[in-house]
Parts: sequence; structure tokens; C-alpha cells
Amino acid sequence: MNSSRKPSNPHSQGNLSSEIGAFIALNQEVFAELLTFVDFAEKFKIGFVEINFPPDAEILVEALKTNPECRNIQFVTLNFSDQNLRFLRDEIVQILPTIEIEPNKKLVLIVQGLEKSIGVYGDYPPVLQDLNFVRDAYKRTVPHPILFILPDYALTRLAKFAPDFWAWQSGMFRFQTPQVTKDHAIHETQNTDRIIDRLEPPEKQERIDLLHRLLMEYKPTGHHPTGENLRNCSNILHQLGVAYLSKREPIKAREYLEEAKKIAKDFPDSTFYAEVLNTLGDSYSQQRQFDTAINYYQKSLSISQQLQNPRGEIAALFKLGNAYLDLRQFTQATTFYQQCLEIEQQIGDRYSQASSYHQLGIVAQELRQFEEARRNYQQALAIKTEFGDRYSCASSYHGLGIVAQNLREFEEARRNYQQALAIDIEFGNRYSSASTYHQLGYVAQELREFEEARRNYQQALAISTEFGDRYNQAKIYHNLGMVAQDLGEFEEARRNYQQALAIKIEFGDRYSSASTYHQLGRVAQDLQEFEEARRNYQQALAIFIEYGDRYSQPGTYHQLGRVAQELREFEEARRNYQQALAIFIEYGDRYSQALTYHNLGVVAQELREFEEARRNYQQALAIKIEFGDRYSQALTYHALGTLAKAEENYAEARVNLEKALEIYVEYKDEYWGAIAREALERLPD
Repeated sequence: MNSSRKPSNPHSQGNLSSEIGAFIALNQEVFAELLTFVDFAEKFKIGFVEINFPPDAEILVEALKTNPECRNIQFVTLNFSDQNLRFLRDEIVQILPTIEIEPNKKLVLIVQGLEKSIGVYGDYPPVLQDLNFVRDAYKRTVPHPILFILPDYALTRLAKFAPDFWAWQSGMFRFQTPQVTKDHAIHETQNTDRIIDRLEPPEKQERIDLLHRLLMEYKPTGHHPTGENLRNCSNILHQLGVAYLSKREPIKAREYLEEAKKIAKDFPDSTFYAEVLNTLGDSYSQQRQFDTAINYYQKSLSISQQLQNPRGEIAALFKLGNAYLDLRQFTQATTFYQQCLEIEQQIGDRYSQASSYHQLGIVAQELRQFEEARRNYQQALAIKTEFGDRYSCASSYHGLGIVAQNLREFEEARRNYQQALAIDIEFGNRYSSASTYHQLGYVAQELREFEEARRNYQQALAISTEFGDRYNQAKIYHNLGMVAQDLGEFEEARRNYQQALAIKIEFGDRYSSASTYHQLGRVAQDLQEFEEARRNYQQALAIFIEYGDRYSQPGTYHQLGRVAQELREFEEARRNYQQALAIFIEYGDRYSQALTYHNLGVVAQELREFEEARRNYQQALAIKIEFGDRYSQALTYHALGTLAKAEENYAEARVNLEKALEIYVEYKDEYWGAIAREALERLPD
């Protein structure tokens, strides 16, 4: 809570008088009524003032203070802008003794900022519940007139959720908004170059608040917009949808987008309608309802094709590519991105080609075509550099870092991430730097520099906390859990995973909860709590099945196989591994099959089915060689060495263990290198 005796006035003194004059001229009659109210109001009396924009509220307060008719009135402004405020009366009672009342003047309190705690949606905000509940206590404890200055939507919610308090009003004063205020708000929202996805969370919320206030101008409570107001209203509704999507609130976003769609459908020009359909598709994509999303994108594409609007086609094709990328249908994703690229080249839009190359880089990366991915990211980077868009270069450096990381070129990855970080710092983009610190944490973790990894993750967490980005904190807690797990700090790991899970549940992100249940299973497994591990894996698997994410299921089947293996339930282990393998084959993910073949080899070896074990290990090794994954080959050579030792074929055991050791040394993996050396030393001559 912030109380002030003087208004926080952003207007220059030179313009203030003229602004007051213009505001009062527009609202002459209602201002006169308000003057009468404050003149005659005694003791506890409530007046509600509807003003949609804070600058106009400041002008009104200054107009009251400087009006000759109010010379015997002392106005004190109390600003309650804490969105978590609950007990308004207690706050006011606390402040009253600190106010120095001027002699022979009547005190009138002006309450501002309450719309923050009233909110825009949701039933029974706590501040209004309390306002209604303690209504009678105001007469006794706050013996002064109060003016509540609130926007239209907040007053509507107050009347609905605090009806008893609302009934006590002695005056309702609705002020019109000057055109200059509307124009400024429109400029701030519609004509800004600052994309909402790039805004820090507090700025996103400010943008949303401004949009809601602007919406009240074109669609006041109880009124239906007409004429030009209809177009302005649909634009604002669409922007609110985009804004709520940036906060990962797709259901709330859809409320505004559906309303925008209904209005835009009747416009003679369908360009905007196609744009709204695209954004509606985004709301379903965010919930992983990709079939519905694709349907909206296809409708948008069809409209743009009919209108011969190439930029509209590009927008829809790009979103179709993103949807198929999320579905891991890489051929379709590539087709759509390449169609984007072709149209961009036809119309000479070189700058937009950077985004298409970037997405093609992601597809190649997912297909483990890392050199192709690198070429695409470098192409995107070259275009951004050519156009002087240094800010956007950060995402390309980020992508190049991921490619290098996958190729186990960790120093190269680190250099790229640090380049991205330098750009974020250069542009004062502290919020975006969190994701880069996060990736630097990944690199350090891969290099087994666990304390360095922890420092980077904690830096990312501190920034996300600073900017109130609670949702993003879940991912960071998840990775802090992985570091703790690598360090054998299993209870610390569990606490971090549970913290991540709590945030995901809080945001209704059931899908992402699956990965955290999976990791909680890993912790329980490390602690030899195998039934607890199994429960967590089964919870993860149930979520993947619920969301139709068949591709993510093999990793969990794999871990269920590991649990069964630990419990010496070898046939159960084999069933789970075979289930994982079947899905990898179904999706053509040959690379991921290697680990499953390896573990089927381990099961066969435990069952002393040595030839079956060898076949599986050799299948795993062949795939790793095919994909050039030299580092992972070491694990399978190691296993072939232990298999040969079990068969008392010591010469073959030595050959395979030496190959494993050679790779461990090459990749500076001292931990596994030591294990391989020890195994070699124990072999009979």
C-alpha cells in the first residue's frame, strides 16, 4: 500500500491548467455534481467515481484541490495498488492517525488503485469479500467521506461481489475520457514496436490493464459497440487475447478472442478475421489441442489465399509449421516452413526469412541433423545482422548454442550462449537473460561442473523471481533438482522437483507436470524407493496418455523397465523396454532406439541369454555409429566388455573395454574412464 498527501502527477505544470480545463469542459455537469457531493458529505459517506485512466484521475484530483469551492476541504489520496490487498479498512484505519488534519477543514479521502486487487476476472476477490463483510465497521472507524476512483470494469465487479457495500453509495459520478487520453492509450497498445512476448511480466500486466481500460471506452458495461467503436473494440479484444496468451492463460485469452471473432466476421475486409483465427489457433496450441489449432490455422490460410494476401498466408503457414513441429511430424513442419520461405522470397521480404530459417533449424535439430540445423541458424543470424537487428540475434546464438551442446561441443555452446547473454545485457533485457543463464547451467551440468550449473540456474531463478515470472520458475526448480540429483543430494532434488510441480499445478499446467513426476520417479529410484518410483512414473505416463503425447511415453516406459530390472522383474522390464522400442520405431526415431536396445541387452545378460544380449548391444552400437554419437558408443562397448567377461572371453572383453576407455579419455570423462580402467585391471591376463 502506498498513501500520498500529494498526487503523483505526470503532467507538466505548464500543461496542467489547460488539461484540467479541457477535462472539466468535457465533464462540466458531472464535475458540478461531484463538487456538491464533497461539499455536503459529512462523516462516513461513499462516492464512486468512474474514470478509466489514471492520468485523468490525477487531473480530477488536482481539479478538486484547486477549485475555489473546495477551499475548506482537505483531500488526501490513498493509493492501494497492491494486487494482494485484502483488508482495506484495516489499512485505512492504520493511516488515519498519521494524517495531519488542517484547521477548519473537512477531510475527504480519495482511494485509488483498488482495481489492482479487485482484478478483471475470477469470482469473489478477497478485498471485495472483506469490504462487504465489514461494511458496518466503516461508520465507526472511518468517520470521513470517501471517494473511490475506479475504472468501469472494477466498479461492475464491486457492485456484483460487494453488493451490501455498493448499496451504501451516496453518489455515482461517471466521467468521460478526453480524446487525447484515448489516443495516447491506443498508441501505447496498438502502435508500439514492443512485442508483448518481449515484455517483462510487470509490463505485460500494465499493458493488459491499459487494454481493459481502453475496452471500457468502446464497450462500456451494459452497452453494445457500434460503428467505428466496433472496429476499435475488436482490435482491443484481439490484443487482450494475445496478451493473455503471453501469460499462458489460454482459456482467458479465448474469451476475448471469441468475442473479437464474432465482431470481425461481419467486417467487409476479412484480413483481420484471418488474424483472429490464427490467434485462436494459438490458444488451442498452448493447451496442446493441436487438431483444433490446425483447423483454425487452415481456415485462416484459406481466407488469406482467397484475398491474395501473401503476408496472411505466411502467418498461417508459419503457425501450421509450429503445430506440426510440436506434434513431431517433422516432414509436414518442414513443408510449411519452406512454403513460408518461398513466399517471402517471392515478395522480396528478406527480413522475415530469418524466422523461417530459424524454425527450419529447430526441425533439423530435432531430427539430429545438427550440421543442417547449424546452417539454418547461421542463415537466420546473417539476415538479422544484415538488417541491424542485433536484439533478435540473441535467439539465433541461443539456437547455435543448443546445436553445439548436442554435438558435445560444450565450449562452443558456452561461447554462443555468452554471446546471446551479452546482447541481452546490452539491450537491458534482464528478463530474457534468465533463459540464457538457464542454458549455461545445462552446459555446466553436461561438463559435470555442478556448482557452476547451480550458480547459473540460481541466477536464472533470481531474475524470474525479480520479475514475478512464477511460471518460468518451475523449469528452473526442475533443473536445480537435476543438479542436486547428480550431486547425490536426493532430498534437495526432491524438494526442488516438488516446488516445480506445485507451480505447474498452480498454473493448471498438467501436461508439463508429467516431466516432473518422471524426475520424482528418478529420485525415488536413486533412493531405492522402487514402488514410489513406479507410482511417479505411472503418474507421468497417465498424463502423456491423457494428452495424446505418444512420443513422450517411451522415456517413461524405459524408466518403468529400469525399476522392474532393479526389482529383478526381468520379464516386466523387457515388456516395458519393448513398449518403448515400438513407439520409437512407430515415430521413426531411430537414434532413440539405441538406448532401449542397450537396456534390452542388459536384461538379456541378467537372464544369461548372452547371444540375445550381444544382438541387442550390437544393434545399439550400430545406431550410435550411424548417427556419429561417438561418446554414447563408450557405454555400449563397456557393456559388450562386461558381457564377454561373463562368458570368460577375456580377450574380447579387453578389446571392448579399451575402446570404451579410449572414448572416455577423448571426451575427458574422468568418472567413467576410472570405472573402465578398474574393469580392465581386474581382467585375468
